[in-house]
Amino acid sequence: MRIIFNLISCGLGDNGGSKTIVNSANTLVELGHKVFVTDSMKNKHTWTPLEANHVIIKNVSDIPLADVAIATGFKTVDSTLLLPRYCGGIRAHWIRAWEHWQMSEEIIYEKVVKAPTIKLVNSICLQNKLAKYSVDSHIIRPGYDFDQLFPINIRDNSKIILGALYREGVHGRRKRTEWIFDSVKKLKTSHNIELWMLGSENRPNNSLIDKYLQNPPIEIKNNFYNQVHIWLAPTMSEGLHLPPAEAMLTECPVVGTNAELSGMQDYLTHMKTGIVSQNNLKSFTESIDFLITSNLRDELGKNARKKILELGDRKENMIKMIKLFEELS
Repeated sequence: MRIIFNLISCGLGDNGGSKTIVNSANTLVELGHKVFVTDSMKNKHTWTPLEANHVIIKNVSDIPLADVAIATGFKTVDSTLLLPRYCGGIRAHWIRAWEHWQMSEEIIYEKVVKAPTIKLVNSICLQNKLAKYSVDSHIIRPGYDFDQLFPINIRDNSKIILGALYREGVHGRRKRTEWIFDSVKKLKTSHNIELWMLGSENRPNNSLIDKYLQNPPIEIKNNFYNQVHIWLAPTMSEGLHLPPAEAMLTECPVVGTNAELSGMQDYLTHMKTGIVSQNNLKSFTESIDFLITSNLRDELGKNARKKILELGDRKENMIKMIKLFEELS
C-alpha cells in the first residue's frame, strides 16, 4: 500500500507528535509499504531518522501517487482534502490531540469535525470527544517500544522519587506543569521526596527540581524511568499521553486525573495501574500523598506494565491500521 502522512503547513520537529509520525512511518516501511511524508519545509525532527520518503510539496506535480492520504494535525486537514484529487485514495485524519491551541472550538467543528475525512483517533478520550458531535471514529494507537523501555530493578526505596514531564508556554498550561510544582512543594514539607523531570526545553530555573534531563537518549531515559517511584501526570488536554505509558513500562505507577482529555483512559485504571484523582489540585496532591505512603506501589507498577503490553507494539498497531484501510478501500 502507498501511504501519505501529510504535514504540509505543520512540519516535523523535536516533539512527541512528530516522533509518533516518524516511528509510524518507519514501521510501515519495515512492513513493506511505500510511505511518503509530504511537507512544506525541511525535516527538523532530529530524534529519530526518517526511513520514509520526505517530499517537500511546491506544486501539484510533486504530490506522490498513494492509496491513502492521512492528515496528521488540524492545520493539515485542508491540504489533505486536496491530495486525493491527484493521488486517488482514502482521505483520513489521524487525530492525536484536540488542538484547541491552533483554533477555536467553533472552527475545529467547521474545519476538522465536519471535514469529509475518515476519522482515526489514538485514544478513548478522543473517540468520546468526537462522539459528542455524533461522529464515528476508529481507534488506532501508535504502539510502544517494548525493547527499549523495560524494568531493570534499580529503584532505591530509601527515598521516593516523583517523576514528571516539564513543558512551558501553552503546552505547559495544558499539561498543568504548575500543578506538579504546587503538589511537590507541599509534599516536600512532610516527605523525603525528590522531583525528577524530563523535557525538550532547557533546564528550568526551579529549585523544586532535583534532577532534569533534556531530550535524553533512550538508554538514559529507561534508566531515568526505572529510578522513579511515582509518575505525575495532571495534564488536561491530550490524545494518548505518552510519558506515563513509558514510565509504566518500567513498572512505575502513575497518578493522573479524571479530566475529559487526560489521555490516559486507555491504560490508567484507579487502584489497578495507578491512581485517578478528581480533576482538581487538592485531590491530585492527596492522591500523590496516598501513593507515597502506600504499600501498593509495586503491585500497581507490575499491573501498569502488563496493561501497556496489552496495547501492543508499533508493528501490531500499524498492521491494524493497514487492515482498516484495506476494509475501507
